[in-house]
Amino acid sequence: MELKQHLLNIGFVNSLADTSLFIYSHGTTLLYLLVYVDDIIVTGNDHKSVSAVLSSLAERFSIKDPTDLHYFLGIEATRTNTGLHLMQQKYITDLLAKHNMLDAKPVATPLPTSPKLTLHGGTKLNDASEYRSIVGSLQYLAFTRPDIAFAVNRLSQFMHQPTSDHWQAAKRVLRYLAGTTTHGIFLNSSSPIHLHAFSDADWAGDSDDYVSTNAYVIYLGRNPISWSSKKQRGVSRSSTESEYRAVANAASEIRWLCSLLTELHIRLPHGPTIFCDNIGVTYLCANPVFHSRMKHIALDYHFVRGMIQSRALRISHVSTNDQLADALTNIHTTRAEIAMFATLITKVAPHRKTKRTHEKRMVVPRHIKMSFGRSINCAIDIQIEFTNKAMIKKTFGVFTA
Repeated sequence: MELKQHLLNIGFVNSLADTSLFIYSHGTTLLYLLVYVDDIIVTGNDHKSVSAVLSSLAERFSIKDPTDLHYFLGIEATRTNTGLHLMQQKYITDLLAKHNMLDAKPVATPLPTSPKLTLHGGTKLNDASEYRSIVGSLQYLAFTRPDIAFAVNRLSQFMHQPTSDHWQAAKRVLRYLAGTTTHGIFLNSSSPIHLHAFSDADWAGDSDDYVSTNAYVIYLGRNPISWSSKKQRGVSRSSTESEYRAVANAASEIRWLCSLLTELHIRLPHGPTIFCDNIGVTYLCANPVFHSRMKHIALDYHFVRGMIQSRALRISHVSTNDQLADALTNIHTTRAEIAMFATLITKVAPHRKTKRTHEKRMVVPRHIKMSFGRSINCAIDIQIEFTNKAMIKKTFGVFTA
């Protein structure tokens, strides 16, 4: 509270979207200060103002000498001429060493296609502490690794009673990490500022309770900035229902991101778009009439419809083959699913200038550059689009991460 009061006294404003964020805006000067317990990041567009804030903090509190950002809460930051690479190589190495997996043979995907993980598959572990320790560590690692989001979500569902099958699956994830220790998120400094998301759901994918898994990946230009993979709260009666719930979750996250960007004084030149591969959902979003047969998803329906009618969102159709969020909803078995997972890997692969250590390289296809939308400031018209891979490439181009 003392630090907060000091920041408020010198002109900072506490963010409503994130209480650990403080923003200073005066004229053309913008400063951001992020606090987590006793770790602080200060950045801005004016070097003298940043130095003044650091001096003010040093006079009021006992702090270490400030340095350029290299390590924050277990996340390593490597700056290049083209952007910032975030990874958790040391965290992964320590995790592998703790569980004697440093010399494990790398694998291409986090989870195996068989046996299929079920609640009662395999024999019950006598001691589940190590399994829970691994999964708990993986949950933190997923902050910079969307490629393991589904695997972590799946393994977390068996924390209460893990079996030998679950244990082998957890070790498989560690083997995958052994070959991708330097993977992370590369934030390209020249990326356009366009907010868009891919939303998908695996309808009744869990054979134990038939609850669907929904996922989304949100991009700011070419940079993935938010992703999620989790089970829905109840059983969906149709694939359209499960996909619509997934869209509602993505819309909620986009709404929060728009609020955060507004506080950061970042103006979006184009409004946000959610890409969904379910035609029924796109028709439902475009239809202003609320049908009685959709009463069981009334809350999600009216939430999304409200954003669309206020011109704060657009729902567009995308081919299943181009649905990036699919990599976060199920285990990859077909060639198309493996190719889509490889496309996601392109986004987390180490930057060319990042040193690779103990890593087995994997060949992946080029990713698709995404930047789209019309209108301004998180506000766009409804426009249902039916696109395919050729159309996306023709419209938005391609790039190699």
